[in-house]
Amino acid sequence: MTYYGGIEAGGTKFVCAIGRGPGDILTETRFPTTTPAETLGAAVNFFREAIRSHRISLEAIGIGSFGPLELSRSSASYGQITSTPKPGWANTPVVSLFEQEFDIPIGWDTDVNAAALGEGRWGAARGLDDFLYLTIGTGVGGGAIINGRPLHGLVHPEMGHMLLPARPDGFTGVCPFHTNCFEGLANGPSLAAHWGQPAQTLPADHPAWEEEAAVVASALHGLICTLSPTRIILGGGVMQQLQLFPLIRQKVKESLNGYVQAETILDGMENYIVPPSLGGEAGVLGAFVLAQLARG
Repeated sequence: MTYYGGIEAGGTKFVCAIGRGPGDILTETRFPTTTPAETLGAAVNFFREAIRSHRISLEAIGIGSFGPLELSRSSASYGQITSTPKPGWANTPVVSLFEQEFDIPIGWDTDVNAAALGEGRWGAARGLDDFLYLTIGTGVGGGAIINGRPLHGLVHPEMGHMLLPARPDGFTGVCPFHTNCFEGLANGPSLAAHWGQPAQTLPADHPAWEEEAAVVASALHGLICTLSPTRIILGGGVMQQLQLFPLIRQKVKESLNGYVQAETILDGMENYIVPPSLGGEAGVLGAFVLAQLARG
């Protein structure tokens, strides 16, 4: 039997699993993200123990990680988490550790690109070659699949840090790097800072959600005009507020103002801007896809 390892390496928690796809996960574990030594050590021990106890071998391991990351194989720092603000994790060599421990191919990409790959293989973007996956939660990140492959480039997309129009009320966001960026204006901590209470405690009819939808729609307008995705998937903790979807769809349609003459935008927005269908498993399932790609 062919098995793959998958790691969703989040800034808050790691999810490690062995399997082949939805409904075919042999074993899985979750643990908090602490120090690199402790967290990566726990991941290595999980795979070692699973290989021993289940008497299996792994074809490859895929890792979808919080970033920023070095994705260029021509770089001496390939496989590292680079300039992350997460204390203690900057310049952590992740890929080389797993290569040395297991001597198998290691797939490596951002957590949002991994989640996008999972949704493309089994979820809300199944059958599509060009789409976006954005997560809006503690942070904001975006993965772009273009012609069936994750978009990289100079480094990798940082959609959460695109600059947006200033808010009329003067709130400039909570990002320590930029004012008026998507993440700083739309993430969970920004909602708490702006409204004085955690986002999850705000009622569904609170004006915060109308304003949140306006910020997200502004970002999506730019992404639609730049990348022309055939579908946009919005995940993350903030997007658990399902009342946001009709608000965002309407505001995007109003913002585009008929310029993009595509039927799915003019008359089918409910099938264009959608929630993920894999739920909390999108990241680790996408890591299986990274492993498969690494194995070739």
